[in-house]
Amino acid sequence: MRPDQIAARMTGRLTQTAPGRTEAFLPSPKIQNHAAFLAPLPGGHLLCAWFGGTLEGKSDISIHAAILPAGSDQWGPARLLSHDAARSEQNPVIFAAPDGGLWLFHTAQPSGNQDECQIRMAPLHLDPADPTMISSGKGRFLDLPRGSFIRAPLVVRDDGAWLLPIFRCIPRPGQKWNGSHDIAAVGVSTDGGASWRLDEVPGSIGSVHMSPVDLGGGRIAAFYRRRQADFVHRSDSRDGGRTWSAPVATDLPNNNSSIAAIRLADGRIAVIGNPVNAEMSPDRRASLYDELGEDDARPDADPTGGCVPIWGVPRAPVVVALSTDGGATFPQRLLIEDGPGTCTSNDSTDGRNMEMSYPWIWQAPDGGLHLAYTYHRRAIKHVHLSPEHLAPRTGEHA
Repeated sequence: MRPDQIAARMTGRLTQTAPGRTEAFLPSPKIQNHAAFLAPLPGGHLLCAWFGGTLEGKSDISIHAAILPAGSDQWGPARLLSHDAARSEQNPVIFAAPDGGLWLFHTAQPSGNQDECQIRMAPLHLDPADPTMISSGKGRFLDLPRGSFIRAPLVVRDDGAWLLPIFRCIPRPGQKWNGSHDIAAVGVSTDGGASWRLDEVPGSIGSVHMSPVDLGGGRIAAFYRRRQADFVHRSDSRDGGRTWSAPVATDLPNNNSSIAAIRLADGRIAVIGNPVNAEMSPDRRASLYDELGEDDARPDADPTGGCVPIWGVPRAPVVVALSTDGGATFPQRLLIEDGPGTCTSNDSTDGRNMEMSYPWIWQAPDGGLHLAYTYHRRAIKHVHLSPEHLAPRTGEHA
């Protein structure tokens, strides 16, 4: 579809497109919409948050959210949840705290300088009279090092500590950030988010977007996007998230784009992403922010001691990969949507971008799956699958 055709479908109306499958393009006043995050709300409502504006890295990029009321076939309007005129605000994460508080975490960076990013935390407020209304209160920056970035949900440790998955965009003095020295870490708060410390994951250069999954009994598996565009990596904690093993490769390709992971009600691990890697495509681009048009004479970061990031590998198809061995292998792969996945441009207006990326996944109490992902950088697409789609079919691949 052309950008204008996508825009015409951004009504939020759910439409059945196949047996047991409905789809909707979420409403948004912005021309670029990216990085969806799904979260259940009290009363059975479903929230989707994302960032929107003109172009990733621009200071008009802000956090938005819409709500699908329980039993409705219509998403509510997009609500603005942040507005910092000096920073690009990205990667929303919604957290329902144990005390009942609802929080928005998101990144805030000047231009394309992810190594100068800060994380903001703000309270969210729901309107009991209008299930589609959500607003945010005054936020504050976390006391974590600059360059801390987020994408995945928080975990509450057995002692009540909040664990916030982090990837550190390490500053290189005099050089532009390009992802060459990014590592994984966990932000730890033992006082309900008032203060934080950072615990690094060993041997994690290039492993980012840490997505933790609770396996029970104090065991947590974490899954990672890879700057090297090779394979989804996985690491383990056997002490409830206090320490982690170094990430190792799974059999699931990764294109240096975001993934999300959950544990299904039947115990299987589901990872949603684009199972494509650099060996499978010659497509490349210089960097994530090579279209901002800003005058920055600094050289790209020297990869010595780090890795060589690969950008531009196609971001399609969208696949839910399923594992019965705790995420070591993923023999069953459910194709959600396919397409060119072209992402050598971030532009949302001229149709060059055809990515279907940055997906999110949530399993409803009835066993059905809610999915959300970027569609051509123009819209956020929501897909609901009935539980029948998850029936095990050993050996199936997309």
